[in-house]
Amino acid sequence: MILDLHNHSVASDDARAKVENYCQWISRRQLPLDGFVLSEHRQYDAVSDYRELEDRFGLLILKASEVETEYGHVLVFGVNDELQAAFDFSNVNLPLATVLRESERCGAIAVPCHPGRPRVGMSAHFETRGPVEGVTIIETLNGGSRGRENQIAIELAEQRGYNAIGGSDAHIVSHIGRCATRFGREIGSIEDLVVALKAGDCEAVSFQQ
Repeated sequence: MILDLHNHSVASDDARAKVENYCQWISRRQLPLDGFVLSEHRQYDAVSDYRELEDRFGLLILKASEVETEYGHVLVFGVNDELQAAFDFSNVNLPLATVLRESERCGAIAVPCHPGRPRVGMSAHFETRGPVEGVTIIETLNGGSRGRENQIAIELAEQRGYNAIGGSDAHIVSHIGRCATRFGREIGSIEDLVVALKAGDCEAVSFQQ
């Protein structure tokens, strides 16, 4: 099963894509995706219901969040009420250790994204801050990365034994499906996704030409 784990809709302040348009693009282009995750910036959208779109397009649509820490940006999968009460998702300088610890405590998982990117990637802060305990998985393939950013992330995962995911980091419709994550099991819910990520039953894949 292949899911694109990192995308933004118009709910994010810097994105222009509507969720229905993502679905239409995937269908029209016959992209090899079974679904995708919406990881809105500095928030968790607990309100939107995409079941009608899921049924119409035969896609799984899950929701996550992208938060900002002193080590860079982090995807959080499995957000629930308890986790939303644990820290302020809108805070742009969250302690990564707190995000990792509280996500684990609340049954979620935190995944540093585009770690090879300057300033907003985890690797850039290792030299001054040192590594952080509790990271088990990172995004190694990001559809918006440039130059050697993805290669830096891949090397980081290899050096530290991190599991790896991929995501397009799409902010416009035509960017979805650039990178994704292949799972060795069926994923039908956010709970299934968290279990698979914690088990390391995942592989980052790229569909970029």
